[in-house]
Amino acid sequence: MAKQEKKGGALKLLAVVAAIAVVFFIAWKTGILNQLKDVEAMQAWFEGFGVLGYIIFILVFIAVAVFMLPASLLTIVAGITFGSVKGGLLALIGATLGAMAAFLIAKYVARKMIVEKFQDNAIFKKIDVGVEKNGVSFLILSRLVPVFPYNVQNYAYGVTSIPFMKYSLVSLVTMAPGAFIYAFMAGQIVTEGMSFKLLIQFALAGIILFLVSLIPKYIAKKKGINMADLKG
Repeated sequence: MAKQEKKGGALKLLAVVAAIAVVFFIAWKTGILNQLKDVEAMQAWFEGFGVLGYIIFILVFIAVAVFMLPASLLTIVAGITFGSVKGGLLALIGATLGAMAAFLIAKYVARKMIVEKFQDNAIFKKIDVGVEKNGVSFLILSRLVPVFPYNVQNYAYGVTSIPFMKYSLVSLVTMAPGAFIYAFMAGQIVTEGMSFKLLIQFALAGIILFLVSLIPKYIAKKKGINMADLKG
């Protein structure tokens, strides 16, 4: 039995490594890796696909989440390329599906490998303990306060006891304000340029973000979570 489990784990790990190799090879051959470094080139690249560009953007966002690449730039690219509202929606869908994919990989595909590799990682430990003590409240807290990187959170929560559907729904709701606001700001700058109206819109966006930032403070106070310890 132990031999079979070990063989099964090795096959899963081999499948993950093979998938990563294939994706990076395709990304290299198609020029996606270079596009990720150049916002203007990326904008032109997505626009060249027309309506199909929406699906490609979401797939790129999922790949970025799964392979733990910087994701914040994609939200800005979404606002620039697809417009404020549509860009925000696409960024939110991509970020949520990416978070869900990484969570499932951590939970069912590469759980043993991830646990062994990150068992001494401070972020993984804090998330594991936080979920054990506070459940979904800790997920809401960590999503709204940028203490832990988005990509690291996705895998860390996959090895906790938090249910997949709760994780997915909370991630969708809590990532929405940031996705729409950053996409909106990027889109407005491109379409309207800097103006007094834009400055007012930015001020309003700042107020909204400030109000959103009060939610985790309320949760932390109610649950007795020390925010200083969370960052430390």
